Amino acid sequence: MSEDERHNRSDEPKASSVSREFLTTSMLTAVGTAALVGIHHRYRKQQHPDASLQDYVTGIRAQLQALQPATGSTPNLRRFRYACQQAAVTWQQAYHHVIDDNKSDVLDLTAMHTTTMLARPVRWVSGVASMPKNNASLNQNEHDFGVVGIDADRQIVWQTTMPERVHDIVVQPVPVTVPDAQAQHSDVEQRRDVVVMGRRPSEKFWVLNTSNGQVQYAIKADLHRHFYGHACYSLDGNLLYVTENDTVSLAGKIGVYDTHNAYKKVAEFDSYGIGPHELIMHPDGETLVIANGGIKTEQASREELNLDTMRPSLVYLNRHDGTLLEQVTPEHNQMSVRHLAMHDGGTVMIGIQFQGEKHINVPLVLTHQRGDVSFTPLTMPNNQWQRFHQYIASVAVDSERNLLCVTTPIGGCAAIYDLHTRELIDDVSLPDCAGASVLSSASRSTNKVDEPIESSGFVVSDGQGQLTALKVCASPVSKLNGKGDKHIITDSQLHMMSFDNHLQAL
Repeated sequence: MSEDERHNRSDEPKASSVSREFLTTSMLTAVGTAALVGIHHRYRKQQHPDASLQDYVTGIRAQLQALQPATGSTPNLRRFRYACQQAAVTWQQAYHHVIDDNKSDVLDLTAMHTTTMLARPVRWVSGVASMPKNNASLNQNEHDFGVVGIDADRQIVWQTTMPERVHDIVVQPVPVTVPDAQAQHSDVEQRRDVVVMGRRPSEKFWVLNTSNGQVQYAIKADLHRHFYGHACYSLDGNLLYVTENDTVSLAGKIGVYDTHNAYKKVAEFDSYGIGPHELIMHPDGETLVIANGGIKTEQASREELNLDTMRPSLVYLNRHDGTLLEQVTPEHNQMSVRHLAMHDGGTVMIGIQFQGEKHINVPLVLTHQRGDVSFTPLTMPNNQWQRFHQYIASVAVDSERNLLCVTTPIGGCAAIYDLHTRELIDDVSLPDCAGASVLSSASRSTNKVDEPIESSGFVVSDGQGQLTALKVCASPVSKLNGKGDKHIITDSQLHMMSFDNHLQAL
């Protein structure tokens, strides 16, 4: 017998032993996992009689989807880690104890909200009109409204349930810091607030932590006041300005809240109109810009009471004392001034909701600068504003590249304008789309061969669960006209939830 044969025979018992050990370990692991699942499922059945083993299959599928091939420079290892984090959060969430909302008359934030989160930076925050109940909370009596934090890959970082449907999301600005105080700046970044406004008309808004989605304050409106769904911060982040309604006189009001004093209301101004909706801060840091929709709203039914006599306007106020600085009205009294965005150069972008007859064709996307006597509409091919079905849900501006994105859920499309030419670049079909925000800088680069690196654009959310990147790219110079054309490339990420009206970038 050769030395090699003796060596091979001596290895056979070792290999056989290793195989038996592997099989034994695998069987014990399988039995242990099955036992844990059984115990876990029995606990879930006690809390929720309708719980099913199919839920585990759904969970496994959700994690496998997170392992899809990474795009750009994101490694698969990062995706795998993210999937493991999701699985851990989901498992932990199953043991979340249901808290009785009626234990105390004091605002018990832990009783009203359930938050789950992953350790990843947040780039956008959005309201959610419908969240998966098995991911939201074990409390079946709880509404499935919520708020979510979204990372640069358009994946959900945290989600927080809300007791009612929300509307605007307002992110606290980062205070200016000295360049060498990076550690201090990072700490401030983690402690920024995000205000979540209840859907118009509402008597509440909430203050969340941007990094983890946990609710810090729940603010109730004063007597004879309700909120109109929008707010904005002063540029230093010290004050919050909120559109409100006097439920007795129906006059529009602007409430002022101190962020350093648990968001206590410290002042109130007239909005110089009826039904103030969105308001934004002017780049000068001293001026509030307010969209007075002009519509009287019955609180319980949201019925519009004065469509024939409504008087919408755009108002500029001194943010310190509420002095009226300027007021402009649209050409048609039923052009409700609703949604706003501010260009860094001081031009206000305006989205209109037209309340007149459907056959009337009026411009729905306007601009205005201080001192102008009237609004200036953007250009629509063949003046076909009916494409937007008389309603602009969101406006978002990229000041660096002079681009504007507008959305219409009724028209089922998102459109991008070139502000240099004031002309439409293109529109894309996105059913039930509403939220719009500028793509973050980290999301603009790409390694795809068929896509130029010099791309820019927006993220648009919709009610079907999609977060769609709309990237504006310049095509090669045409041989026919010697000019390059711009076009839009779309890329969607699907989530099992229904995104609500507004999407805000940090």
